[in-house]
Amino acid sequence: MDGASHGFRASPDFIRQMEGYGLTTVEVHYFLPDHPRLLQLFAFQQYDEAPTFPVLKKFLDYWTREIEGPLHSVRVAHKRLIGPQEWQAVDGVISIH
Repeated sequence: MDGASHGFRASPDFIRQMEGYGLTTVEVHYFLPDHPRLLQLFAFQQYDEAPTFPVLKKFLDYWTREIEGPLHSVRVAHKRLIGPQEWQAVDGVISIH
């Protein structure tokens, strides 16, 4: 009995976590184009795979190609939210009233 046969779908974020993606927090420090002595911070979170971080690398490639603010440094924190040993499929129906 799978969820698809009953019209249920797992969220894309949950599927990515099951595929090994974890929550990645990124801090990008960059110089302002008009004021090259000022350092600016841009922070965000996304799902990515450690230790290669393909999503982050794609974003940084875009940044260096398209954005005028030169990069100073990038800090990365990563946490895998779900591991195979932490999740177990349950065959059954749960009613919530």
